[in-house]
Amino acid sequence: MKFIHTGDLHYGMKPDIGKPWSAERAQAVKDALASIVRAARDEKVDLLLIAGDLFHHQPLVRDLKEISYLFASIPNVAIAVIAGNHDRIRDNSAVLSFPWPKNVYYFTESSLSSVYLRRINTEVYGFSYHTREIRDNLLEGVEAPENGRIRILLCHGGDAKHLPLDVKELSEAGFSYCALGHIHKPEIAVPGKVAWCGSPEPLDLTETGPHGYFLGEINDISRQITSLDFVRLAKVQYTSLIVHVTPDSTNAELLMTLSDELARRGSQNIYRLQIKGLRDPDVVFDLDTLRQRFRIAELFDYSEPKYDFSRLFAEHSSDMIGFFIQELDKPDLSLLDKKALYYGVSALLHTTEERGQKT
Repeated sequence: MKFIHTGDLHYGMKPDIGKPWSAERAQAVKDALASIVRAARDEKVDLLLIAGDLFHHQPLVRDLKEISYLFASIPNVAIAVIAGNHDRIRDNSAVLSFPWPKNVYYFTESSLSSVYLRRINTEVYGFSYHTREIRDNLLEGVEAPENGRIRILLCHGGDAKHLPLDVKELSEAGFSYCALGHIHKPEIAVPGKVAWCGSPEPLDLTETGPHGYFLGEINDISRQITSLDFVRLAKVQYTSLIVHVTPDSTNAELLMTLSDELARRGSQNIYRLQIKGLRDPDVVFDLDTLRQRFRIAELFDYSEPKYDFSRLFAEHSSDMIGFFIQELDKPDLSLLDKKALYYGVSALLHTTEERGQKT
């Protein structure tokens, strides 16, 4: 039995709102499900598992119609879906009365239930969120019955507020495979037994690394996993990058260094950039130009001017410059306060230089 395990698609989400590439990312999030459906057809899989948060918010009927069209395009693939904390079931949820295609089973109950898929001798167990949080381990003590069927557990959780799970207990509960959602980075928790699929598209700066889905096979006789492969889907990654500067660094050098590094890493990716090191006190890096030229979601300039504070304090021990330098020596100084003091020293030095030139 061949299957695809996905989840946390967050259909309808608009990542990086306000950034020039936000609309592109929103479309990529929508396109992810179409790509997975296409893969299910091309790979001739038997079962598509969606482990919660198919939608980023409570889906409207028009959203359900879009998804239903995709599901109907693969009538030979059984599709099992649960709702997660983002698209949880409410009393007025449109999903409760929506006419899904015959190949779709949407678990709407808040307690564990199952559906038996006779053609592939597979029983899928699952339940949906009806509340924003589930703080209890509702699967504690659960055991799959020995009934000669492939048995798959589909659930959404893994942290203290969202169905805290005992992974070891799940791996020993008699299921052929436990398909988990909620954690947005792919992880095989117990080889051949338990895995989080991760989100097929990265959704914010914290979701670094590759994103995609799992493609697996279960032996019809042993009812055990025989293969479980991660398939990369997302073409864009969020990446953290630290650039080190020196007192010899200039704006031109910084731009050239970044151009080369981003070309190597992928100019299509989205970066969280940090500038660190000591710089010439007279150099102020042009951060606006960096933001305009590259896909930089966050940019932090942690560089510090390389002043000879010992010499400066000796020359200005009794004036305002000396006061600022003394303040810089205080322990546990915040980054913001430290930067303000550096600017203060710089401004006072330039004022002193200008007065000297006038006299």
